[in-house]
Amino acid sequence: MASSTDPDKLIAKADKLTKLTLTRWSADWRNATEYYEQAATAFRFAKKHEKAKVAFEKASKGQEMLASSWDAAKHMESAAALAMELSIWNEVADFYKRAAELYNECGRSQPASDALAKGARALEDAQPDQAIAMYTDAISLLEEDGKENMVFDLYRAITNVYIKLEKYTDAATFLLRWAVAANKCNAFHSECKAYLSAIVVYLYAHDYKQAEQCYNDCCQIDTFMSSDQGHCASQLLSAYREADVEEVKRIAKSSTISNLDHMIIRIARKLPTGELVAMEINSLEQGDPLDEDDLT
Repeated sequence: MASSTDPDKLIAKADKLTKLTLTRWSADWRNATEYYEQAATAFRFAKKHEKAKVAFEKASKGQEMLASSWDAAKHMESAAALAMELSIWNEVADFYKRAAELYNECGRSQPASDALAKGARALEDAQPDQAIAMYTDAISLLEEDGKENMVFDLYRAITNVYIKLEKYTDAATFLLRWAVAANKCNAFHSECKAYLSAIVVYLYAHDYKQAEQCYNDCCQIDTFMSSDQGHCASQLLSAYREADVEEVKRIAKSSTISNLDHMIIRIARKLPTGELVAMEINSLEQGDPLDEDDLT
């Protein structure tokens, strides 16, 4: 590569232009940023990920100094993608969060949310708690902007992470939030699926009382009551009350359950869980007074 386009030399030139000296009283960010961008592209092409990452960070800083938050955000996303290639997970989180902040400065909630979601997806296995936090922020950005119709995939993703972590109450909570978001944009079919999914998650987590409470709350919503999902939930809870293992298994294989998301289908197919069914049989046989409210 010719010395004039040697990325290491371009970085050195750019760094020199941003340093103040006795003879340079102001930094030349315009030319410096151009050099950083050229170097970043060259390093990335040469698969020198670490050097490319640093160059994109500097190019992002340059665009920020030039008051171009959009371009600064784009470069920060490039740096984040390279940090992901290098498995530097803390930087993946930091860079995608910074990109989101920069997009927000432009008043662009959707790309800001997208940046957080990209980071969350990258971190699901390495840092699941960080992924959950980023998904949550990504959802909030869109909902605060009245874009509930764009959050469905994010709710699906965060629910999946919670289920993998066996945090079933949190998974159900986000399914219920998803239902509310779906209602706001008149996506009633998605709303009903989210409510049924929450009930399935509670049952899988051996929390029959919470499943029944959730169903009773959902019964206040006419759309759910008259839906296939509402009927399915009613039948499922009835089978649990009667401790009818075969009926629970039959319902778990029904077309209504089969039309839910894969993560929910997977756990529904494992119903009923032994402990929960045994508990129901015992309460019915012994007439446990603590469970009287459940035997309606």
